[in-house]
Amino acid sequence: MATFDFHQLDRFSGSSTSIRRPREFTYFSFDEKHELRPLSTESLSYYHPPVFNAPGTHAPPIDLSAGFDTFVQRDDGIDEHLDALLDTLQAHEEQLLQSVQEDDTKIGDVRTQADVITWRGMMTKILTAAFDIFNEFEMNATCFQGTISFVEENNAAKAARRTAQNTQNTPRGGVPQEMMQYWGYKFETLSVLPKPWAECTRHEIEAREVQTVNNNAQFCSIVRTGIGATSLIIAGEVDAVLGEKPDSPDDPIPWVELKTSAEQTGHPREAVKFERKLLNYWAQSFLLAVPTIMVGFRTPDGFLTRIQELSTQRIPSMVKQGSRTWDGNVCINLTGAFLEILKRTVVGGGVWRISRKQGEKRIEVFKVEDAGTGNIIRPSFKAHREKLRALEIAAALGS
Repeated sequence: MATFDFHQLDRFSGSSTSIRRPREFTYFSFDEKHELRPLSTESLSYYHPPVFNAPGTHAPPIDLSAGFDTFVQRDDGIDEHLDALLDTLQAHEEQLLQSVQEDDTKIGDVRTQADVITWRGMMTKILTAAFDIFNEFEMNATCFQGTISFVEENNAAKAARRTAQNTQNTPRGGVPQEMMQYWGYKFETLSVLPKPWAECTRHEIEAREVQTVNNNAQFCSIVRTGIGATSLIIAGEVDAVLGEKPDSPDDPIPWVELKTSAEQTGHPREAVKFERKLLNYWAQSFLLAVPTIMVGFRTPDGFLTRIQELSTQRIPSMVKQGSRTWDGNVCINLTGAFLEILKRTVVGGGVWRISRKQGEKRIEVFKVEDAGTGNIIRPSFKAHREKLRALEIAAALGS
């Protein structure tokens, strides 16, 4: 067992460790039935803000609760493991393999290599661990073909936490948790279009307020990145693009992250609470190189009041000038140090658990299965990778 202790954060302060800018190299969509579409932009959305409080207009305020009774909600209890990510990596590699079939010297470039392959959500939990005292998690990790750690959420622990949260009574006069979650999805529906603005009809733009909210559809970006000496492949949902994706894969993509938050009244305690919320906003966007966050502020009963644009890059500086509740460099340096321990620990066959209890300043990594890869990697991906490895060996022997 390995224990990563971070009681003393001073050792992680100072300039941040080296970071490799996240670059998208493939992607996938879930359609409106949450069926996977590898290498597809079917569910890519385009940012176009809702019009409200415009001078000269008398439209009623936007109610984020509207349509809750028709909400089409994804079943979040299904354990999806890394299936969508790995199925898309397989489709991407099979596409590359077709293009190099006549040149054996390029076979070695087909297999996507990294030290860690995981979801953006898992890395967000690690990146925010130093300052988020409520950040409790359990993940599963395994090693396949020698050098890659595949990391997923432990779905059983996630389900237990959700059950505990749902059994908590809503305070008298309060808003149920399900409704507050819906407000976020409603804001997303109000803020995006299925095509670039110039290609949309007036009806498509104006009918968003009465459109049925469905959170099954998602567009997910898969990026190569690195923190310190650890190379990573991370996949995560992106809400929308501002304008259009650039043609060159080397150009940054103008992604937009959409968030909702309670309107501020100026109380210092609210400012501190918002800074803590900014920690997650920043971490999620930083990991996928999302440059812009649009925050829809709302009243306590869910009416949209204003939209504020935040630059992901500037958020750590904003916090330093405020209550200094967290430090971005410490987050990055801690993550780099933890990933080094993870690489040294998750080796050979078996399944490991990565665990952090609420309020504790340590992360434990321990073995829970002595052999195999559990359910983290499906057999079809293993067979695909073993085929690639055989082709690499054959190409090397033939050269």
